Amino acid sequence: MKRILIVEDEVSIAELERDYLQIEGFAVDIETDGLRGLQRGEQEEFDLIILDLMLPGLDGFEICRKLRKTSAVPIIMISAKTEDMDKVRGLGLGADDYMIKPFSPLELVARVKAHIARYERLSGIRPDNHDEIEIKGLVINRSSRRVFLNEQELTLSSKEFDLLLFLAANPNHVLSKEQIYVNIWGEDALGDLSTVAVHIRKIREKIESDPSNPQYLETVWGSGYRFTNC
Repeated sequence: MKRILIVEDEVSIAELERDYLQIEGFAVDIETDGLRGLQRGEQEEFDLIILDLMLPGLDGFEICRKLRKTSAVPIIMISAKTEDMDKVRGLGLGADDYMIKPFSPLELVARVKAHIARYERLSGIRPDNHDEIEIKGLVINRSSRRVFLNEQELTLSSKEFDLLLFLAANPNHVLSKEQIYVNIWGEDALGDLSTVAVHIRKIREKIESDPSNPQYLETVWGSGYRFTNC
């Protein structure tokens, strides 16, 4: 699992970033102090660091400068400052990207994925191979896009497969209809959320022995859906 360090003193922003990244399968740690963020960045292995510019203890510029002495880990610098000179300085110190608040959490996730993939290509690191998810007799193969239940192959539409994979890759997390819709149908396609319920029902008919009493895809009333691996 890829590890992300968020160094951000605004707790609400850090927690929002963490929540969106965790949904995508990242392990996320938060530090609200610049000195502590630098220590962890130097002493621990992270796949990417999200670094706020204005921090107590030590600012983002200095953290970036110090980290670049020993590490090539991708760094995304975050700031409410819009001045071009701050962006130029941050990138000049070795940051890989610079985002201005406020920004879409989905855009942040997309940039995180892109920078990690680019770093792995340039460094020759092979990403972890988690090609199959297997839970209680249900096997989902990412690369072949095939699903088996008790060794019998199931037939799912493309969107049904995408939805099942998204939920299964985030086991025991409650995902709202809005989160599901954005991830499966796209940020700009937000519309009739009943589409999510329709696809959930169709998937249940295929993977549940009793769709009215599901063992995989649970409804959390008022919140969304949860794929349980218990």
